[in-house]
Amino acid sequence: MPPLRFEEPLYLWLLLAPAALSLLWAWQLGRRRRDTRAAQQRRTVPIRERFAFGGGLWFWLCLVVAISALILGLARPQVLASVTQNAGADFIILQDGSTSMRVSDTAPDRWQRSVSWIRLFSELLSWQDQRIALALFAHRAAPQVRLTKDPNALFFFLDHLGEQPPFRLEDDTSWDTNIEEGIYWGVRMFERDEELYGVRLSAKAFIVISDGQAWSGEVNEALKLARSHDIRVYVVGVGTTAGGFIPQLPPRLYAAPEDPIHSVLDRRSLSAIAEAGGGDYYELGVDSDQDIALRIIADVQRRAQATQREETFTELYWFFLVTAAGFVCLGTLFLTERTQLWWQVAAAGGLTLLLLA
Repeated sequence: MPPLRFEEPLYLWLLLAPAALSLLWAWQLGRRRRDTRAAQQRRTVPIRERFAFGGGLWFWLCLVVAISALILGLARPQVLASVTQNAGADFIILQDGSTSMRVSDTAPDRWQRSVSWIRLFSELLSWQDQRIALALFAHRAAPQVRLTKDPNALFFFLDHLGEQPPFRLEDDTSWDTNIEEGIYWGVRMFERDEELYGVRLSAKAFIVISDGQAWSGEVNEALKLARSHDIRVYVVGVGTTAGGFIPQLPPRLYAAPEDPIHSVLDRRSLSAIAEAGGGDYYELGVDSDQDIALRIIADVQRRAQATQREETFTELYWFFLVTAAGFVCLGTLFLTERTQLWWQVAAAGGLTLLLLA
């Protein structure tokens, strides 16, 4: 039997009244039966008399049961209903926005190549039990989209910042690739989501998209934090080992131009991050974009629990109210005196007017 609870249990104390009335009814029934047997023994009649077992007492029993059902209805009984649904998957994309992502060794450049893959990845999601978030990082992390099941929120960012990173080329901080900071912010996004919406039984994953160039920070500590939260880290490398030159700022007046900086894909570092994070390393251009996206989605979905149990309670007060009304109507059938019937009609009419008012 499903668990039953009462939202207003204070009303249950009123059940003492119908319990006392039930004892009184049982005493009246016993008294009636004794009087019936005495009358049958003492009276002599030409034909055998028949006496109803309870007579009008059945009306009062129905009334006591109706009062009990009404009190139970006031206590708002609720029954547990279990609903099962597929456990989902939560993805947080950590996109490298450092200056080296402007290198054009992959057409049209690393940043736009990454954004096009993010769009493809998002289009392959079902968006039913899957959520996605987006954060950028260079020297510091900059969350852009919180965990959401609305694809428009992500596509809005991709449409408006798809040409170049939001970190300015003139800022010194844009020349750093702090993957550690991005992972810390990703963990914080999951924690914040649990604070707002509760714990979600879903598989969690980071997708780090970077060239790995000139990265800093204690990445191992960040990866340990991610694994402690059961978050698997997948890394998607963008760029080539041949590399290219990072765009330079126009030289200042009377200042010697700076030497161009050559940037290459740091495949070894990115592979080590993926291995330590419990995920896999992929590289744009080596495998097709669709294969990379589908492999990540399939691997995360396999880790998701088969079902998620969601407990909801269904109100049952209406059932007890209908039961109370039914017993009152049933008890009316046992009334034989016209005065009692008129009292029943008057009470029913008054209750109807009260409900209409």
